[in-house]
Amino acid sequence: MIAASELILNKDGSVYHLNLVPSQLAETIITVGDPERVADVSKHFDAIDVKVSKREFVTHTGHLNGKQISVISTGIGTDNIDIVFNELDALVNIDLEKRTVKEELTALDIIRIGTSGCLQEDIPLDSFLASTFGLGLEGLIHYYDYKTNADETILQYDFMDKMSSEIQFPIRPYVAQGSKDLIEKIGQKMMRGITATCSGFYAPQGRSLRLQTRVEDMLSVFANYQYNNHRITNFEMETSGIYGMARLLGHHALSCNALIANRARGEFSTHPKETVDKLIKEVLEKLTS
Repeated sequence: MIAASELILNKDGSVYHLNLVPSQLAETIITVGDPERVADVSKHFDAIDVKVSKREFVTHTGHLNGKQISVISTGIGTDNIDIVFNELDALVNIDLEKRTVKEELTALDIIRIGTSGCLQEDIPLDSFLASTFGLGLEGLIHYYDYKTNADETILQYDFMDKMSSEIQFPIRPYVAQGSKDLIEKIGQKMMRGITATCSGFYAPQGRSLRLQTRVEDMLSVFANYQYNNHRITNFEMETSGIYGMARLLGHHALSCNALIANRARGEFSTHPKETVDKLIKEVLEKLTS
């Protein structure tokens, strides 16, 4: 049995942070960072059957074209991804009453729809990108017994070898791969690239307002990295955690990014909400076609 201090349940039997019970969750899940964006997704459903909220975690579960889908807000950062993915997995793979892992496990399809800043000058503003890999610069997966696959290992060590003379990282970067099947199904028309996941929005992504960043010329160093046909295309704050936790737990994950800033050109979208709405529609169409 899993102890009450480790698997924490609310009085109604729901998981502690998400406030959900198993019957309220679909096996296809869209994650968004912003709680207000949940309704921007679910407004396209034919019907919404469940609405639950607690803290920054808002969940709507409904149907679109006969397919059941849940959309859940994670908030910002991989610390929240750790919470969300463990509790999503508990809802489908742990008997919450007996507090034991089920013999037959369920694999979820989890698709992130989020905003991101692009590093490459040639990538158009307001375009969409499917992350092939997450480059973890925030450290979450180091707390788990994560065994990299061959592609992740090669990319991780190549990146660290080439970057060793350029950047002194405060933590050891890791690499986690997205679902190839979901990339082919949903990201058919999207650009692809390595998404660097950072522990913050300002200095960890090379931004400086009043405080001096530790790493000089960080954007160009990252933008110039290339391994075969792989290059680092964008910065955000969840993808590597999503990919790593999905692989650890046996789920399938894809991060779809609306590129609303181009850091190389110093530009920001004049219509970010419309860009995100367009990405939402494209993902929902691919999921239900």
